Amino acid sequence: MAKTASTPGELGNSKTTSKIRFSTPLLRPKATATVSGHGESSTWTFLTLPKEVSSKLPSRGQVTVEGTINGAALRATLEPDGQGGHWLKVDRKMREAAGARAGDVVTLEIAPVAEEPEPTVPADLRKALASAPTKAREAWSDITPAARRDFIHWIVSPKRPETRVKRIATACDMLAKGKRRPCCFDRSGMYSNSLSCPVADDKVK
Repeated sequence: MAKTASTPGELGNSKTTSKIRFSTPLLRPKATATVSGHGESSTWTFLTLPKEVSSKLPSRGQVTVEGTINGAALRATLEPDGQGGHWLKVDRKMREAAGARAGDVVTLEIAPVAEEPEPTVPADLRKALASAPTKAREAWSDITPAARRDFIHWIVSPKRPETRVKRIATACDMLAKGKRRPCCFDRSGMYSNSLSCPVADDKVK
């Protein structure tokens, strides 16, 4: 069972009055799990945040945090699980730095970053923006990194490729019309049922 604790003080560059400490198992997804474009693979691992930890974060959507995992430096973006909580993909590099493997209990100390980092723009969206009207490109440059991340998250979240293509075109149109956020985007996945946490392989102990 995951354990949590909250202590005062700053963590890294986070301008926060507290850091959150908790322990939770490192899980391996089922081989058929396909989440947010990670593909059908069991080579990566993930962890889920205890509900009481997620409740202390500033958003039910994506949240970038910094801190440590088993004492190793950590800076990553937590993903919403569609139920008001969060989960974190732990890739091989992060797992090796933590000296952990699937089935181990890892200890994290995290706090939200002071400023959200610039997101990585997918190649298809970058190409579409390059040929979009000038107003769309100017709007994209003018909005905040958090708003750009919302657009990207909205575009990449569908499972059907044709939906993604349609959303890219819609995003460029919205930007050209001066809209600074994707319309009606449920960044938590709680109401649209569009987001979820990977399913753990219960055979891994």
